[in-house]
Amino acid sequence: MDTIPSFSLAGKVAVVIGGTGELCGAISEAFAGHGARVALVGRNAEKGAARVSRIAAANGTAWFEDCDASDKGALENLLGRVIAREGRVDILVNGAGVNSATPFFDISDEEFDRIFRVNLKGVFFACQVFGRYFVDNKVVASIINIGSESGIIPLSRVFTYSATKAAVHNLSKNLAREWAPFGIRVNTLVPGFFPAEQNRKILQPERIAKILAHTPAGRFGAAPELGGAAVLLAGDASGFITGAEIVVDGGFNAMAL
Repeated sequence: MDTIPSFSLAGKVAVVIGGTGELCGAISEAFAGHGARVALVGRNAEKGAARVSRIAAANGTAWFEDCDASDKGALENLLGRVIAREGRVDILVNGAGVNSATPFFDISDEEFDRIFRVNLKGVFFACQVFGRYFVDNKVVASIINIGSESGIIPLSRVFTYSATKAAVHNLSKNLAREWAPFGIRVNTLVPGFFPAEQNRKILQPERIAKILAHTPAGRFGAAPELGGAAVLLAGDASGFITGAEIVVDGGFNAMAL
């Protein structure tokens, strides 16, 4: 009988960009809970320290790294720091993101550029920087890009955000094809509606009612519920999964009427 692949991440080092946020913070906790050593990457040291403390209290290993994820040079420095500390990187999560509910005709150049810089440019160059390291060092690695329901189907009121996420979905599949021969898997983890800092401004009562009516599970997701799918994609148990979109949405994407 073939051995069932392990879901353990023991011995692996994960870099979670956006790890100070609610969703990627929960993913970081799940990784640490399954044995990975986790670099939480963000710009808010206070939030980073709080998440590191939560992980330490559960006997996990994590530390905070300050980095502007939209700056390629900063990403190269980040990689160097993690390698100097841990000697390796095995898992990359690209989860930094910003959003806005600005009406389409009112979206400014500045807002457009800001959202694309964080949501797409950051993912693109992180994949470039860490992907080069994985290829050059023959690392059997996993890259998890955080997508969105709006990357699959258009959602109202988030025009620029939706465009960036559609591009992230496309980029992930493109890189999955390119890097499969090197043992590097690239997948998109697609959260449904999880209340978080970036979307609370657009979750008015009327919109909440529409979302829940379209979600067979009848509720929002809780951040820890992303952890299981992330652990699956990060480790050896998903060794034949690449170029996939793993949707965690309570059935939202399965519902038409």
